[in-house]
Amino acid sequence: MASELYNTIDALSREKGIDPQIVVSAVEDAIVVATRKYYKTQENLRAQLDKETGKIRAFAVKTVVENPEQVEDPQLQVTLEDARKVDPSIELGGELQIPKVTEGILGRIAAQLAKQVIFQKVREAERDTVYNEYIGRVAEIVNATVKRIEGPDVIFDLGKAEARMSRKEQSRLESFAIGERVRVVIARVERASKGPGVVVSRAAPELVQHLFQTEVPEIYDGTVVIRAIAREAGERTKIAVMSKDKDVDAVGACVGMKGMRVQSIIRELRGEKIDIIEYHEDPVTFAEKALQPAKVSRVTVVDASDKHLEVVVDDSQLSLAIGKKGQNVRLAAKLLGWKIDIKSEEEKRQEVEQQMSALVGSASTPLESVPGLGEGLIEKLTAAGVTTVEALADMTPEQLEAIEGIGPKTVEKISLAVNNYFSSLDAGEAAVEAPAGAEMAAPETAETAETTEAGEETPATEQEAGVENEAVEAGSPDETAVESEGTADSETTEEDPAPSEEK
Repeated sequence: MASELYNTIDALSREKGIDPQIVVSAVEDAIVVATRKYYKTQENLRAQLDKETGKIRAFAVKTVVENPEQVEDPQLQVTLEDARKVDPSIELGGELQIPKVTEGILGRIAAQLAKQVIFQKVREAERDTVYNEYIGRVAEIVNATVKRIEGPDVIFDLGKAEARMSRKEQSRLESFAIGERVRVVIARVERASKGPGVVVSRAAPELVQHLFQTEVPEIYDGTVVIRAIAREAGERTKIAVMSKDKDVDAVGACVGMKGMRVQSIIRELRGEKIDIIEYHEDPVTFAEKALQPAKVSRVTVVDASDKHLEVVVDDSQLSLAIGKKGQNVRLAAKLLGWKIDIKSEEEKRQEVEQQMSALVGSASTPLESVPGLGEGLIEKLTAAGVTTVEALADMTPEQLEAIEGIGPKTVEKISLAVNNYFSSLDAGEAAVEAPAGAEMAAPETAETAETTEAGEETPATEQEAGVENEAVEAGSPDETAVESEGTADSETTEEDPAPSEEK
């Protein structure tokens, strides 16, 4: 029959959920510590509990060696001859146990020390048991009872252990009363100096997933699958669902008739908003759904490898798409697993205009590239800040006349020179596209003749008139007149046959 001491140890083991042999070892170690303190010895001591009588024997253990020369430490070793005086049956290399008297000599201090050692060993064993029990249950939903409230933290009773829920693991909408039973998620198990800490949470997305599995039979049996959850506890949750059966509406199954299923979950979460979204493999379509209730104009994949999307919404929908403090777009990005940039139509238009302006501004041609602009005129334009052909082409006649030293005739000269420059560029591009330029010359001449017959000035005549104006400014009036008459005669001579052929 087991002794009363062993029965007490057995009851303590069942209460703490640990192996009774661990407690027995703790008691034996405590007796060893107390005995060594009493005898003030460095001998190798051991203790043994007798289950039947409840007595604990302590003894010193020494290793048996053959002769005195091999004895290095008399407290740990003994010769074979001396050992056989105590135990005749002992053999070489065995251990000699020398009893130590403990009854009646271990006082109050030794007993207190033994008690501390026992409690320490039991606590260590209890910590190991709790850690091994809950380390494999992380992310599991358990029912817990509020045991006490320590400042912002709530302490729960899980049955075999206590769990702590810090402020960041709580929803701002919730408050707890002592004795209240709630469902919590085991977030993690930590090995701390004071024992393993089981940390539970009511803010984890797994709680919402468990509630949907409980309330929606289609999710429980696998017909509807939860593909992604993004949650900000106490504010809003977005959940993406997909149906494996084409006849089952995934969103409708989660909402329930008249919203009964989702309303039950909202009540459990103390009024937290829940958006149920249909899952799509296409990130563009999925992004449009995830940003609800905002209406999206278009979605563009910026970088597929980096998972980057650009979303453009109407100006009136921008604040709704972003959400309060960026919550809506933040949850949508977390749900998709993509980075999302949201822009309004106006912002996108301005961005495109800036890009076009930068593209146009990057092309700059110096004024020296334009034939027909003299050095003096280029110096005047440069002094006024006009250094490129593109900037000169954008100026109005009034802006040009405002520059010192430039009058109306010079403005005409500049306009003609710039037009000729751009015309030559266009002709060069046309020549690259259609190399047979000589073959095109005859039709152009015919067109010129027809235009002259109708009484209109030809581009060639305008160019020559421009050259005449330059000559008036630069040279003799008589020479210019002669050139002008000669040009007119030659043009008339070339153009006269054309009307006669038509008649």
